[in-house]
Amino acid sequence: MSSDQPSWPAVGEHELTWVPTLPADLVPRAVRQRHTGPSRAAVVPSIASLTPQVDGPTAALADEAAREIARFDAQVGSDLAPFAAVLLRNESASSSQIEQLTAGARAIAVAELGEGTSRNAASVVGNVRAMRAALALAGDLSASSILAMHEALLDETEPAIAGRWRTEQVWIGGDSYGPHGATFIPPVADDVEPLIDDLLAFARREDVPVLVLAAVSHAQFETIHPFPDGNGRTGRALIHALLRRYELTRAVTVPVSAGLLTDVDSYFTALTAYRDGDPSPIVASLATGSLEAVVNARQLVDDLHQVRARWDDVITARRDAAAWRVADLLLRQPVLDAATLAREIGIAPGNALRALEPLVRAGVVTEFSGRSRNRLWQAREVLEAVDAFAARAGRRRAG
Repeated sequence: MSSDQPSWPAVGEHELTWVPTLPADLVPRAVRQRHTGPSRAAVVPSIASLTPQVDGPTAALADEAAREIARFDAQVGSDLAPFAAVLLRNESASSSQIEQLTAGARAIAVAELGEGTSRNAASVVGNVRAMRAALALAGDLSASSILAMHEALLDETEPAIAGRWRTEQVWIGGDSYGPHGATFIPPVADDVEPLIDDLLAFARREDVPVLVLAAVSHAQFETIHPFPDGNGRTGRALIHALLRRYELTRAVTVPVSAGLLTDVDSYFTALTAYRDGDPSPIVASLATGSLEAVVNARQLVDDLHQVRARWDDVITARRDAAAWRVADLLLRQPVLDAATLAREIGIAPGNALRALEPLVRAGVVTEFSGRSRNRLWQAREVLEAVDAFAARAGRRRAG
């Protein structure tokens, strides 16, 4: 760090007046006593005019990760369909998994069709919508765009809080009755909006390396914790908005959350270090996660290329038949119903089953709902490739 550059400010604290509302007939006396009296809430410093300085090895790692992200985006972007959709969905699933919201590829695909009963899968689909909002709004980075990401994330599962800044105190860790004993207590609700405005002013800076900017913006967002729920997923969507805004990615979503999943403990430790005044660990965490994500995503893309090539060998149909368009669709939409199939490839609903028939005969798709109406078909090989990606991402690095 240069001698004329101040160290990154640590998060401070001030007394938080806490008036418990714990009914005596429901909450044990010991719990009520533990949550009686004042606590401490974070005082989050403004960062808009500060320039983060990271150590040399971290800066070099971030530069390498930025180059790899751009190279992957260029390579896969030239073969865009269907990989943009697959990678975005996998990033959403990985980001949700960091929050202990896990769902398999088929459950997520079924939820995207508006079916199924898995709440976790529905949450992942909400994250897909938030990611799409983040990418669409990358050029208009504002408080309203952050709210739009959050609304897209939670509108289906938690509509009462979706797209609204929190108005009450929140805390991380401890128990649900009060902030005493929490591992981190974010700033009071009145501080949220001015801190978000300050964060966005920083995020619009043009003089900070993009990966450093994205990592610090994400860490500051998580420190502010502006929502009652969904902060982690919205904050990771913000990373992608910044990667797209500054054109590190142009075509696809690099599933950086899948890389973060390989060492979640280090990721959370890095967020704590940021709050203590050291931005280097969160930059290193994002850079390392990005590099691992690129390796994993390249494997997924290669697996899907191999699946599609095998289908060319086993499907028997005229070269101009709709079956080939269905095969391409299945790579990005591995579970289909007749209505989705008809809409996506532009055929009449009554012809959907006819288009599917060559793929059924070849074993490319199988019907799995067991229903006589509103049937569902799956491309098992695609689902297996996506689940294998998730399994690689979910393997924790040995300590």
